[in-house]
Amino acid sequence: MSLKEASFFVALRYRDFRWLWLGQLISESGTQMQVVAVNWHIYLLTSSPIALGFIGLFRVAPIIIFSLIGGIYADAFDRKRIMLVSQGTMMVVALSFFLLTLTGGISVCLIYLLTALTAAASAFDGPAWQSIVPNLVPREHLSNALSLNNVMRHTARVLGPAAGGLVIARFGVVACYLANALSFVAVILAVWYIKSPVQEKLGVAKFSLPALKEGISFVFRTPLLKSTILLDFFSTFFSSASSLLPIFAKDILRVGAQGLGFLHAAESVGAVLAGFALSLMGSIRKQGGLLLVALFLYGGATCLFGLSRWFELSLFALALAGGADTVSAIMRQNIRQLNTPDYLRGRMTSIARIFSNGGPQLGNLEAGLVAALIGAPLSVITGSVATMMLVIFVALRVPELRKPVV
Repeated sequence: MSLKEASFFVALRYRDFRWLWLGQLISESGTQMQVVAVNWHIYLLTSSPIALGFIGLFRVAPIIIFSLIGGIYADAFDRKRIMLVSQGTMMVVALSFFLLTLTGGISVCLIYLLTALTAAASAFDGPAWQSIVPNLVPREHLSNALSLNNVMRHTARVLGPAAGGLVIARFGVVACYLANALSFVAVILAVWYIKSPVQEKLGVAKFSLPALKEGISFVFRTPLLKSTILLDFFSTFFSSASSLLPIFAKDILRVGAQGLGFLHAAESVGAVLAGFALSLMGSIRKQGGLLLVALFLYGGATCLFGLSRWFELSLFALALAGGADTVSAIMRQNIRQLNTPDYLRGRMTSIARIFSNGGPQLGNLEAGLVAALIGAPLSVITGSVATMMLVIFVALRVPELRKPVV
């Protein structure tokens, strides 16, 4: 079947989207290698679940501080230029990880600082990138492009952690940091050669306090946007425990660094499979209902992971959680992008990113603190049960989510 004939790949027929998609795949794979390396590095240096939890705090604090500014920038200024600067900044930070580790100058405090700098750059990059995508493909193919972006991210989260675990076992974390730095070349070149207009009306939005208020008001007066954003935050806050995976790999499942890579990758294997399946289903009218079902399943699968003491069952549970999570993510993105005008997309995306990134990162901090008190397995189990209870509560209180979405 040719690329043109395959409905799943229809968005890749458009040159700028195709090259940006490939560049992001390479770069995100490198980033995910570094995520595994940072978590492993911190645990080797400290053997502390609380120290692992604080990684989440340093990843989320800059997003909370800078995302709204990044969203206004994405609406008011050239999105292509914003991406070039932010991606270049993240490349420099990755090189700093590499050089400091290679020379023995790295420390826990420096790891936290560099992690925060990466997050700050991504607070500008994310709104610009997500706002560009609807302008690279026709409206009728936007859902396909968003599905492909989810598949891309989760494919990277399969390739990156799996490669990261193998590289750490053979060469150490320093090699992961170098690989991530080099991976940014692909996405920088892809952005540089974008030819399509990246904004419908550049200059309509201004970098100002009223522009910020306009974006916040739009999101929170639109029930579908508000409910999906808040549900995203609280579900991932309760069920997020990715920073605890080194504890499961080393002390509970006893599979070491290589097993840690597969644990990280398992969730994304399920996500990729779910992304393919969802795209082949065609148009889905009851997106909100599917979102609720997927999030409930996400909580249940995470609970199963917390209960498991077998490596294979743990991989299955994480894959199931990843599949459910990607279904809910695609539904959220479809609802948000199709209900937001282009001149507000940067601000809407930045607000959504505060909650979607803040939930799992603050959840990682919460999971680390709770794990220190009652152990990692019980931390995961109690959080996942809270997620399932939350989904039931929202399903009853927000009937708009159960209605068909056009």
